[in-house]
Amino acid sequence: MLARQRLLPGQRGGELTGPNPTDRGRPGTKRRVPVDAGGVPLAVLLSPADVHDSRLFEPLIDAVPPIRRCAGRPRRRPGKLHADKGHDHDRCRKAARRRGIAPRIARRGVDSSERLGRYRWVVERTLAWFARFRRPTARYERRPDVPLAFHLLAAALICLGFVARWSC
Repeated sequence: MLARQRLLPGQRGGELTGPNPTDRGRPGTKRRVPVDAGGVPLAVLLSPADVHDSRLFEPLIDAVPPIRRCAGRPRRRPGKLHADKGHDHDRCRKAARRRGIAPRIARRGVDSSERLGRYRWVVERTLAWFARFRRPTARYERRPDVPLAFHLLAAALICLGFVARWSC
């Protein structure tokens, strides 16, 4: 029996869904968005909700395109990276260092969540901007490319808002 045949016509789901640990095991998708210091989304990665943050750390870093500057060669990666306690694993720190990024990852049981808040609010604000758009927030489709397309469109509209503010 094919995986697509198991779903009922009105049932949500698809390839990039998994049991959400915070929503009583309902199938869900988690969006992972690295942002710059101003909150501009640099990349969008969708994954099932039950995949741990540290497992997708390397694909998320690799999804960030080269950073363009006015003059000189474009940098391949940002200089440093702030991450929350969900990324507190040696493999995440080593992956960042291999790419020439200084990791600033909060440590579980050591660092206070309040100190992380001065950098984390920028990410939370960008995620709230994504939540303004209705279509990427709820998962209606079974195919994984359609929600990714809507998330990329939302990211483009958020970037357009930044450009409009900077040009005035």
